[in-house]
Amino acid sequence: MAPQESSNAERPYRQPYLQPNSQLYRHWMRRLLRHCDRMGHDGDIPVAAVVLDAKNRCIGWGSNRRHQAQDPLGHAELIAIGQAARLLGDWRLNHCTLVVTLEPCPMCAGALVQARMGQVVFGAQDPKRGALGGCLDLADHPSAHHAMGVIGGVEAEAASQQLRLWFKRRRGQIC
Repeated sequence: MAPQESSNAERPYRQPYLQPNSQLYRHWMRRLLRHCDRMGHDGDIPVAAVVLDAKNRCIGWGSNRRHQAQDPLGHAELIAIGQAARLLGDWRLNHCTLVVTLEPCPMCAGALVQARMGQVVFGAQDPKRGALGGCLDLADHPSAHHAMGVIGGVEAEAASQQLRLWFKRRRGQIC
């Protein structure tokens, strides 16, 4: 599936801060998916995220830890943006890109808007709980005070298949 960029034509002030770099994003997405292959046995949904700075260096890394840490805020995106903010010494991540294997939920999408993330790149779409175009779009909501670029569908089939397989195993449908 080809990456789909959010519709910025209707609202010209909602342009991504960074230009799409599909090779770079595919590289990071494949790396995150390999990490997810190794996780998921501890009860957490295999979702991983990385924050890249303006020079495409990793400044934050996270994977889901809700079950393991018994923390409702243990989402991959929140862990990664927290690390990035601490490393930069600033909560504003305007010139950064978050790459994540699954479309962020409303809590994570809200945190991304609040952190002023420049751009978000995700793999699998989440029509039930996704908040960057799935069931709602917080990046394009009139209340959003920040223009955040969104690119969805990078390595989407691999990311979706990985999650489907994890849920089948979790439900005991596959041994």
